[in-house]
Amino acid sequence: MSVPTTARVVIIGGGVVGVSTLYHLAKGGWSDCVLLEKNELTAGSTWHAAGNCPTFSASFGIMNIQRYSLELYRGLAEEVDYPLNYHVSGSLRLAHTQERMREFEYVAGMGRHMGVEMEMCTPEQMQERYPFLEIHDLEGGLWDPLDGDIDPAQVTQALAKGARSHGGKILRFTPATGVSRENGEWIVHTEKGDIRCEYVVNAAGYYAERVGEWFLPFGGRKVPLAVMSHQYFLTEPVPEVAAWSEKHGRKLPLLRDVDTSYYLRQETTGFNLGPYERNCQSAWTRADDPMPDDFSFQLYPDDLDRLEWYIEDAMARVPLLGTQGVSRNINGPIPYAPDGLPMIGPMPGVPNAFEAHTFTFGIAQGGGAGKVAAEWIMHGCTEWDMWAVDPRRYTDYTDKQYCIDKAMEVYGHEYAMHFPHHSWPAARDRKLSPNHAKILELGGQMGAFNGWERANWFAKEGDDTSEEATQTWARSGPWQPRIKEECEAVRDGVGVLDLCGFSRFSLTGVGAAEWLRGKIAGGLPKAGRLNLGYFPDHRGRVLTEMSLIRHGEDDFTLITAAVAQWHDRDLLKADLPEGLTLIDRTNEMTTLIVAGPKSRELFQGLTDADLSLGWLTHQQTTVAGKPAMLVRVSFTGELGWEVHAAMDDMPAIYAAILEAGAKPFGMFALNALRIEKGYRTWKGDLSTDYSMFESGLGRFVKLDKPQDFPGKQPLMIEKQQGSAKGFVTLVVDAGDHDAPYMSSLLKDGEIVGEITSCDWGYRVNACIALGVVRKGLDTPGTELELEVYGQKHKAVVQADQPLWDPENERLRA
Repeated sequence: MSVPTTARVVIIGGGVVGVSTLYHLAKGGWSDCVLLEKNELTAGSTWHAAGNCPTFSASFGIMNIQRYSLELYRGLAEEVDYPLNYHVSGSLRLAHTQERMREFEYVAGMGRHMGVEMEMCTPEQMQERYPFLEIHDLEGGLWDPLDGDIDPAQVTQALAKGARSHGGKILRFTPATGVSRENGEWIVHTEKGDIRCEYVVNAAGYYAERVGEWFLPFGGRKVPLAVMSHQYFLTEPVPEVAAWSEKHGRKLPLLRDVDTSYYLRQETTGFNLGPYERNCQSAWTRADDPMPDDFSFQLYPDDLDRLEWYIEDAMARVPLLGTQGVSRNINGPIPYAPDGLPMIGPMPGVPNAFEAHTFTFGIAQGGGAGKVAAEWIMHGCTEWDMWAVDPRRYTDYTDKQYCIDKAMEVYGHEYAMHFPHHSWPAARDRKLSPNHAKILELGGQMGAFNGWERANWFAKEGDDTSEEATQTWARSGPWQPRIKEECEAVRDGVGVLDLCGFSRFSLTGVGAAEWLRGKIAGGLPKAGRLNLGYFPDHRGRVLTEMSLIRHGEDDFTLITAAVAQWHDRDLLKADLPEGLTLIDRTNEMTTLIVAGPKSRELFQGLTDADLSLGWLTHQQTTVAGKPAMLVRVSFTGELGWEVHAAMDDMPAIYAAILEAGAKPFGMFALNALRIEKGYRTWKGDLSTDYSMFESGLGRFVKLDKPQDFPGKQPLMIEKQQGSAKGFVTLVVDAGDHDAPYMSSLLKDGEIVGEITSCDWGYRVNACIALGVVRKGLDTPGTELELEVYGQKHKAVVQADQPLWDPENERLRA
């Protein structure tokens, strides 16, 4: 096939994800799309992938992707008339501890929310399904009936056939060599000619970093990934396995011993064992071991010695594994992002460029990834909120060593539980507050937020600050009494939180105010004041929330969440008119939160500012002799101010505030304080899964304003017809555990909603959840049940007002 001179979309990379993206684009009516593959389809990680297809994931977004993939694969052979070796054998995940069983309960609950029925098992029930399993030291396990394995090459070729049938073009042995940009269009260069296109997709797998370098001149960044060496081996045939399969007419279920860290599945009549070893090996990371220009259909040398412990453990678990020898070992490259999740979505900083790469479980996620990538390209948004995989979740702190260190950590803990009070230790201290040393001296136990180190809580002498202490789902731990003390200090006196890393943008220029009015659903503050601005997408769903600080008619500071930095930068820059100037000042300034009934008294000794100015005002002043902006707002729900100052000036301000009697508090306390006020968090309570009205933000929607902001028409229709869902605050009889994100709300045994955040409120002495429920069940006093790690707990809908200080009297004092 000759190289076309034009296309609507060019996809670079012919693995399962690139082909799936082409399939979904073509099936969606975008037939003028081309995929370029430098070798044969599947030449990267796809061809040597094991092909396991789990539904299970502790990420709601990833589970949605995998659930969709498996649904697609079950009907794909018939749809495109292409044979597929797809074995839906079911799987058993083994639990050695009660903590692991709680994780299984949580994931099973998310599965039920999506219509996927998983089943908790006793050891005996697992042995009934898998008679060769040793169960003496197990707590139980999880049965996933939809798990199994598929032939990676076949599913890729089936998707390719489907893409071609809808008009998509696939050019094999046609390597892309670079890109350029002209008149708002991309030109993708190949050895056989150039293709001019509107959109380009980096789906280059473990070569995505190299392809990403082509986009550096156009606002791009180094793609944050590392390549890991992953091994699995196949045994010779096992007679007992052959006999069991012949008797039952199917394969044995797939086993995952997640506490030991391996999977074991039947391969023909033998076994396939794939460990994720702690003593893992990264690839192509040294100057003397560069990534080759082409590694198609190649493997690394065998290195079974580093798997020895895992092999012995697996043989003890399933003794049949040790009865036959190894027939073949596969040792191939797999790309890893720093958090182990793929990158699907807009390429940070680059117009009309997208990414769909860095898949560690590309076969299981390939179908759903193609759907998500195609939706991003065709519609500018996705059906489900996909922040979990959005490439903009990483910013400028992800240097090469960071990516290697995190990939090693994630690979070695592939099946790890992600506990609510635990912070992973690798690759830390990338971005530091100017007060960092002082915070550590005060006992700060740190967490990373977009690379910025912030204190989660402050330990006292004798507190257990070990990593092991945090490996629990329970609310209680050494942090709990300290969080209580910190919240009480803010309630009764004055507390200070070092909040480095706020994403901060300066927006100026004639017409800035009018442009903002056309972007947000609500109104703008007057000069000298601030308010919250909500940016909807074209469906009326919540894209982001920003604090809008207005200095003059067309002079604004926009402040948003630390993790939203590149997401919101791209949102603001996407259609910024000529004449307006947007400057990212995140690294120039930092922030303190000073809050509590005695905060005014504290500031009286540190500043000449007018402390009588009301709520939602701001002023330029000095604090402890240093220039600062005082903003009369507080995420704690108490009387308070934010202090914004230059990095170099903040240590003196922080020291003076501490000396004046403020108690330091951390992010855990802040979360407890904000939830009592019903304040939302971005990508927790606020996401594109819900409209402005469903998110309880109707007071920030001005449908009568003349500006035709995004989503205005859908929101007008929703206002007229009524919302399908309502946002609620609930008080939960939750016992010893707070409910994790997306835990289900039930009425009479039926799932009717989900919670978006949950924490203990120390001022009201109750477990509080925020969530979304079916309309009609959001009436105050409605009793629901909240599923918390498999246990049902009473949850009562509260009035539509803060639980703490409902009239905001303390806040406005």
